[in-house]
Amino acid sequence: MRTLHFPLSAIIGLLALACSSSLHAEQKRPNIVLIYADDLGYTDLSCQGSTYYKTPNIDRIAKEGVTFTQAYAAAANCAPSRASLMSGLYTPRHGVFTVGNSDRGKAKHRKLIPIKNTPRLDQKFTTLGEALKSAGYRTCVAGKWHISKDPTQDGFDTNYGGNTSGHPKTYFSPYKNPNLKDGPKGEHLPERLARDVSSWIRDHKADPFFVYFPFYSVHTPIQARADLTKKYSERPKSEPHHNPKYAAMIEAMDLAVGQVLDTLDQLHLSDNTLVIFTSDNGPHGTYSRATPLRGSKGMYYEGGIREPFLAKLPGTIKAGSKNDTPIHQVDLFPTLLSLTKAPRPELIDGVDLTPAFKGEPLPPRSLFWHFPAYLQGYHNDEQKNLHFRTTPCGVIRDGDWKLIQYFEDNSLELYNLKDDLSEANDLAKKDPAKAQALLKKLQAWQSKVQAPIPTELNPKYQQD
Repeated sequence: MRTLHFPLSAIIGLLALACSSSLHAEQKRPNIVLIYADDLGYTDLSCQGSTYYKTPNIDRIAKEGVTFTQAYAAAANCAPSRASLMSGLYTPRHGVFTVGNSDRGKAKHRKLIPIKNTPRLDQKFTTLGEALKSAGYRTCVAGKWHISKDPTQDGFDTNYGGNTSGHPKTYFSPYKNPNLKDGPKGEHLPERLARDVSSWIRDHKADPFFVYFPFYSVHTPIQARADLTKKYSERPKSEPHHNPKYAAMIEAMDLAVGQVLDTLDQLHLSDNTLVIFTSDNGPHGTYSRATPLRGSKGMYYEGGIREPFLAKLPGTIKAGSKNDTPIHQVDLFPTLLSLTKAPRPELIDGVDLTPAFKGEPLPPRSLFWHFPAYLQGYHNDEQKNLHFRTTPCGVIRDGDWKLIQYFEDNSLELYNLKDDLSEANDLAKKDPAKAQALLKKLQAWQSKVQAPIPTELNPKYQQD
């Protein structure tokens, strides 16, 4: 074999070219800004149909990108959705099923002993922050973390205001938040977090970065700016949106989103930054409704789990496009790993949405939810049970069909969402064959993920 010899100058040139190519490849990896609202309903944006709330900045993401019309949170309340978002796993994999204890509501109304809840995401699971940090991304979280004590122990370089809290003590400075320095008295939390995020982006613009911006907004307490509240008090109200303070909370969040988008524009980063906006569950039923969807926060009807999902990435996502493919928030984990070339954990439940971002079809599949716990009720007409928003249940979405299995009595509800978006017509008795076929699929999934199903009767239960 002939040995090849290169002059030193040629070797140096080749190395320089290799480094240049490597740097170019690095620059092609997009920055990520994942904006995650709290308790924002499916129709709580003007681009999602509200004629009362005004959200021009969030609407801009839809105008410059894609709107997924059938996007779902991983659960109907916040902690399990966030744990699944950060891990890419369905709730039975990590055991975070609810907020706090699983036996909420009065004991005499609970027929079963619910499965014990795991309140925090175990550190054995790889988080999005850890995965992207290992791929060379700088990482930042700002707002409601909720799933562990300290996000800097879960892959985030910088933390603004994130801890175990599910809501802020106050939306106005002084914040009484050990992970957020107080600003001037009266400073509003969404504005403050957006300013911190914008400053962080400026400091790290030379590196690929991942910003996870989980707003505390619009979770209670409803503490709105006076000027925005006055504005909505003078606007014509519409059903089902008519609360001026809640509307002002939404606009304050929208203004904060605008501040971050403007920062990306000013730094010429927008063309290489994937921006995603979505929410963790449906609206708080006291303040807003997701009409025409049935249900709200804590319910496994569409209003409790179907969410806005907007994404923009110039050159990859067509501006102003819509996609009707049902997707699930566990899909974000593998999608971001694919786009950033980050290492993939051994176990992931979601699928890569990159083809859908490009307008290509995804393979047909079913989506699942599991909630072996109780959530006390709002006492409104959208609940199945007088006392609870949710009793222990499992859910499958398969094509246009949706089945809910209730563990207390093994009763079923079946809906065709294409024909009945409001879930007003239960078809379980009219089409028992379809109900049983979906139940078989749901039970196969429950077995696959080892979903714990409560069966022990509650001795304190008193039948109404």
